[in-house]
Amino acid sequence: MEIFLDTASVKEITRWLGEGLVDGVTTNPSIMFSDGVYDIERGAKEIAAIVHPRPVSVEVTTNDHDEMVAQARTYARWADNIIVKIPVINEFGESSLHVVRALAAEGIRVNVTACLSYGQATLAAKVGATYVSLFAGRMSDEGNDAPRTIRMTADWLTRWNYKAKIIVGSIRRAFDIQEAMSAGAHIVTTPPQFLSKLLDHKYSRETVRQFNEDGRKALVYMNDRRAQMRA
Repeated sequence: MEIFLDTASVKEITRWLGEGLVDGVTTNPSIMFSDGVYDIERGAKEIAAIVHPRPVSVEVTTNDHDEMVAQARTYARWADNIIVKIPVINEFGESSLHVVRALAAEGIRVNVTACLSYGQATLAAKVGATYVSLFAGRMSDEGNDAPRTIRMTADWLTRWNYKAKIIVGSIRRAFDIQEAMSAGAHIVTTPPQFLSKLLDHKYSRETVRQFNEDGRKALVYMNDRRAQMRA
């Protein structure tokens, strides 16, 4: 399973790359603005260069399908590891699947985003999506069983030999990452702070403290014993 960071923070990306945990990045203009990036092209290119050849998903900003295609073509020219995020439907409920199919035919890799159901994810995979993004947190907000939806989608992709990978996003808790892993997600994209929470544990800290304290005492005893043996 892969871990993507849902961020535009170069500092966080660099930090977690150093830990060996970053397999890609997802971002959008609102995340960029929140992280102090005010030029989408410059920000996307910088992130793409830092994580290359790992993928970076950048989201379109329009409801118009012709504009989605035009934006996607522009984004794809910025770097060879940029993936274009296209919403499965626009805000009026109009399908974007024909956009996904057209871009895929041009060799542009697409992350179909804002999927909140098994049906949306499977249809996106059928038209050529490279990734399908299931928003676990938002599914749970509506009272739906996010792990079950992830599991069903993963089983369907395997059964019918589709190459699309599931990205689970809308992570609200560290536990959401564990649920997505267990349910069969190929990728989880998470804000950096949840990686810290997933890694840390107060009893691990206490255990290490005890080991270090006991180790220091043992070293003193060892040194004393060696001195006695030499005497």
